[in-house]
Amino acid sequence: MFSEQVESFVGPTMGSTYSVKYVQRRGTPAKEELQRETEAILADLDRQVSTYRSDSDIERFNALPAGSCAAVPDEVRTLVAAGERLSVESEGALDLTVGPLLDLWGFGPHGHGEQVPDAEAIAAARQRVGHQYLRIDGERLCKDAPVQVDFNSIAAGHAVDRVAARFEALGVDSYLVEITGELKARGHKPDGTPWRIAIEAPHDNERVAQRIIALDGYAVSTSGDYRNFFEQNGKRYSHTVDPRLGAPVAHRLAAVTVVDPSALRADGLSTVLMVLGEERGLAFAEQRGIAAFLVIRDGQAFVTKSTATFDRLFGKGDKQ
Repeated sequence: MFSEQVESFVGPTMGSTYSVKYVQRRGTPAKEELQRETEAILADLDRQVSTYRSDSDIERFNALPAGSCAAVPDEVRTLVAAGERLSVESEGALDLTVGPLLDLWGFGPHGHGEQVPDAEAIAAARQRVGHQYLRIDGERLCKDAPVQVDFNSIAAGHAVDRVAARFEALGVDSYLVEITGELKARGHKPDGTPWRIAIEAPHDNERVAQRIIALDGYAVSTSGDYRNFFEQNGKRYSHTVDPRLGAPVAHRLAAVTVVDPSALRADGLSTVLMVLGEERGLAFAEQRGIAAFLVIRDGQAFVTKSTATFDRLFGKGDKQ
């Protein structure tokens, strides 16, 4: 007699790790096949959109001068278009060309140590930032200024969506896919319980659950400033850089979690809300029906706020 059980596998990707859990049922592909499929998708994306390897499609485009166009894969154009929609929707709070500013402050792949740059350096970097300088022309991507594209705000979410879609196409109807912290879950475990995930409380040196939520058909992304930052002259500088100002954000929002059917959109929106801050971010999310959970600094303590959509999906209340 065949008994359904939870299977799992893990591996390295995108400078971090991925992990997959799924319910093995009669007729579900073997674990080795699912791991092969997962790693093929991740390797494909790495070749196309990684900013950590000079031979990727996007890094070859990034090396081109202003006024250039290059044929790029569908995947790259899909991500550029998704970034464009989020940028327009947020009035520039998310910008795929923010890389020079991240590097300048020491948070990007080509940064040279965390430091506060001078106004001239910020102004110079801002000349190389702006999604409006990118355009898609058929199968080509073009740049009207010497901009560079960085997909870090949406690539992992997109990878989760790709793996989840492939699993569903292969007949896997219950899974939890997590890639560098972005995740999506669907279905139930063999005992009938849903997949549950913890929303972390923003403590610098320990992992504590703020809320436990059950997921079925939803993706989750959390952004925060509590692990990646530096301090200079007693001031804290977050790795979340506002592309419109050219500097790290300065507000009380410590972390934000977004839940959405699309992991790509959840990934991008968590960055958007982190840039906007507690007041504008909450208003932005409420206006658009976004399920968001915000953790806000209040002196040495934290307070939480959630949108009406989040409360409808997961209820109100403290840690469950």
